Amino acid sequence: MITFCFSHLTSDNYELLIFEKEGVYLHTNAKRSNQDTSIPGFIRIAGLPALEWSPLEDDGRNAPAVLYSKKVGNHLFATWEEDTNFDPGYEPDWAVISTVKKEREHVPVKSSGQWAFSLPLSELYSLRRSRFSLGRNFLVLTSRGGHPLPPLHFHRGGTRELLRALQRYIILDPSPLDGRLFLAYPQDSGTLPQSFDRLQFLDDGGNDLVSRFIHDPYATTFGGFSKVTNFFRAALRPPESPIHTRTPQDPSLPPQPDEEPGFELITCGVELGPKPDVTRGQPLDKWEEFLDSEGRVTCKEKIKELVFRGGITHSLRKEIWKFLLGFYPWNSTAKEREDILRVKTDEYFRMKVQWKSVSEEQEMRNSLLRGYRSLIERDVNRTDRHNTFFSGNDNPGLTLLHDVLMTYCMYNFDLGYVQGMSDLLSPILFVTQNEVESFWCLTGFMELVHQNFEESQEAMKQQLLQLSILLKALDPELCDFLDSQDSGSLCFCFRWLLIWFKREFSFEDILTLWEVLWTRLPCENFHLLIACSILESQREELIGSNHDFNTILKHINELTMKLDLQSVLRGAEAIYLQLFLCKELPVMVKQVLGLYVPPSSEEESPDSQASETQRLLSQSQEGAAASNSACGPSCS
Repeated sequence: MITFCFSHLTSDNYELLIFEKEGVYLHTNAKRSNQDTSIPGFIRIAGLPALEWSPLEDDGRNAPAVLYSKKVGNHLFATWEEDTNFDPGYEPDWAVISTVKKEREHVPVKSSGQWAFSLPLSELYSLRRSRFSLGRNFLVLTSRGGHPLPPLHFHRGGTRELLRALQRYIILDPSPLDGRLFLAYPQDSGTLPQSFDRLQFLDDGGNDLVSRFIHDPYATTFGGFSKVTNFFRAALRPPESPIHTRTPQDPSLPPQPDEEPGFELITCGVELGPKPDVTRGQPLDKWEEFLDSEGRVTCKEKIKELVFRGGITHSLRKEIWKFLLGFYPWNSTAKEREDILRVKTDEYFRMKVQWKSVSEEQEMRNSLLRGYRSLIERDVNRTDRHNTFFSGNDNPGLTLLHDVLMTYCMYNFDLGYVQGMSDLLSPILFVTQNEVESFWCLTGFMELVHQNFEESQEAMKQQLLQLSILLKALDPELCDFLDSQDSGSLCFCFRWLLIWFKREFSFEDILTLWEVLWTRLPCENFHLLIACSILESQREELIGSNHDFNTILKHINELTMKLDLQSVLRGAEAIYLQLFLCKELPVMVKQVLGLYVPPSSEEESPDSQASETQRLLSQSQEGAAASNSACGPSCS
């Protein structure tokens, strides 16, 4: 069998050359493009092997595009031929990214001249492609010391061939969150992506990853984020899966658009129109007008629209939340609700008796219950203690918080208690101030978010992926910047999505935000658009200040209690309407927003959601006053 390798003879000595490509420009400033910042040169894999770049003027010769020699068995036959099969045309949009900087001794990169470099492949940590403002794809190499080299641009193509050559000596592990991202591992590496259990997130004795993010997010993210980031980027792909190189013949991959030979295609973001102007309304302050003579809600959709537009007056939350969270059916009568409350009260106390009747001796032999109790007692003592309902010692509010959470363990044996659930219960208990009602409202809330707390964390990975899809459509430049700073996985948004921004806004703002999200308008993933709105509001600060990974993380964590909720909500709704109005929205974005209908479906469009969006559009155009004037006892 004949395999190919590449060789090169220098004027001084013989050097094994695996790969060489000219027309590779080194950019000393990725955000500016002129003769002073672009240096033409050669990229090659040679020697140890090492990845090298040298300026054209230093090479002293005109090299062909690709040189190679044939290797039969153990004998190398050096030849000076041009590879006639080499296609220098369009390269697929790919990238390899450096992730979290690992703490290790820095191995310096050898250099010759001001910009030339030689990096041993054993010291290559990652590669990435980033598109900056000048609109070109840059290949950036990062050493295992965490030091990125100057960006390289392949003006004449060749990145695919470089990848193939690199794979002979190292393993390139693609990111599951972004097809452009890869990490480099030695061929004999035992450090390929591990399963969730083998990552040992919990080596500090805790029961789950969630606790460290919630209770000490700053220390957690700086101390253990490398595990989280690498897990989210790699856990979706089994280690034995080979790197998937795109080819035109591969029907499972997106087709490659036609492009002029000799240049790489620049993949731009979606062509979006301007964001519509959005106004917020006043809180819903009428309830009886929406009930008929038997106490049945006459127009739940109108109520949801008004709640979405402005929230609920605090005095009405206790009643309306029970409908939003499924404790009471929307079509139930007042008499039926009395019966439901009676039945649910009996059911609650039957479950509460189960754990209350366990003796200390029994509990000593029940490690699971004992563990739940320990976690709950610890969390209760530090949940919203600034709120008067939970402040002070021996506060009855703390007792209710404890008892409801313990009873939930009896209700849901499979999930039990996971740290963070106390954050979800405390606002509900504060509003209802009733043990039974708060419990059943919690179960309704957990129906929406329980997958966030499952050990596999598949739901969290999926949401981070969906958030990345949305952000790429909205702001490719911001995504590229985050990629360039090892933050493209958006793992710094983990806490936001886990407990629905509970730690990012004030307690009062959270009451409004959650009731807006519980309406499930205008789509079920509106919480992801909230995250996009926050990120877009911080865009100039993130890009303009040239943050790195650590300072991005620090900046995001320091947003706590500094965000304006109404501004964020307006931004999120404007983003949804902007995407909805886009005529050529990518399928993946439509799927995230619930707008995608398979071609085989008989329906031409998701009519209910489309009509809902049209109502939101008309309301945002009419303004808050017009929205509130539409209040009434009947639907329109």
